Amino acid sequence: MTPSTIFQRPRRIARLGTVFVDIIVRPSGAIGLTLVIAHLVLALIAPFVVPYDFTEMNATLVMAPPSSLHLLGTDHLGRDTLARTLMGGREAILVTGIATPLAVMWGGLVGIFFGLAGGKLDEVLMRIVDAFLSLPWILKMLVLIVTFGTGIEVLIPTLAFFYGIPVIRIARAATHDVVARDFVQAARARGHSKITIIRQELLPNVRDALLVEGAMRWSWMLLAFSSLSFLGFGVSPPTPDWGLMIADARGFMSFSPLGVLAPMVGLSSLIIGINLTADALAKALGIDRAQKAPV
Repeated sequence: MTPSTIFQRPRRIARLGTVFVDIIVRPSGAIGLTLVIAHLVLALIAPFVVPYDFTEMNATLVMAPPSSLHLLGTDHLGRDTLARTLMGGREAILVTGIATPLAVMWGGLVGIFFGLAGGKLDEVLMRIVDAFLSLPWILKMLVLIVTFGTGIEVLIPTLAFFYGIPVIRIARAATHDVVARDFVQAARARGHSKITIIRQELLPNVRDALLVEGAMRWSWMLLAFSSLSFLGFGVSPPTPDWGLMIADARGFMSFSPLGVLAPMVGLSSLIIGINLTADALAKALGIDRAQKAPV
């Protein structure tokens, strides 16, 4: 461990504390972070607090209205709606919570490399990325999911791959802002390798943009995961999932609207919380999301 590393750690911890305080002092950041933390805590403790087994069916309580025993009523199979709603976010948070960092890491590193390489190579590679992004995301995902299956071991790498591609553009644009600066040119003049320049000069200066982009990718990935479940290509029954619950209950909405409204509130509140937190994080880090779109 070098002396510079020893002195850098307290500075990093202090900066993290400053950013956290800057987020929670903003009303949007405080609300968003509260929603996100509440969902994460609920996902952890849900198996211990749900009032009923989420797979338990009761033919005598099919689409029962809310009562003291079933606060949100039951679905078309007599399963407790509250229990399934509380458990419904676990799978989505698990899958997207793993896939989002993977997407940001591989997309960010590739984008930084493209930005550092520059020239014709950069232009050719980015045109390939643009062509890939021009295709509808749902069709690209369905091709892989139909081919390899719908398990978590397929959904995580699929989401990480497809949502890492847009990160390439963000990382490349941020790298272009940094690569022409004097300290990067000095590193090149000293004969540092590209890997060293990326690790020591570029990554620390692009990291903030990637953090904000990762927060936004998480909300979009949640929507994608729930959309896949709604279409029948996500998790399989009887696993509780918000998208799957909405798909199952939509045909009975006129008789039992809470079967659709409850998972909708769960999903929307988490996505709103992530978006509010991402906006507050961008402001705390001094990043203008409206002006950082790459060309």
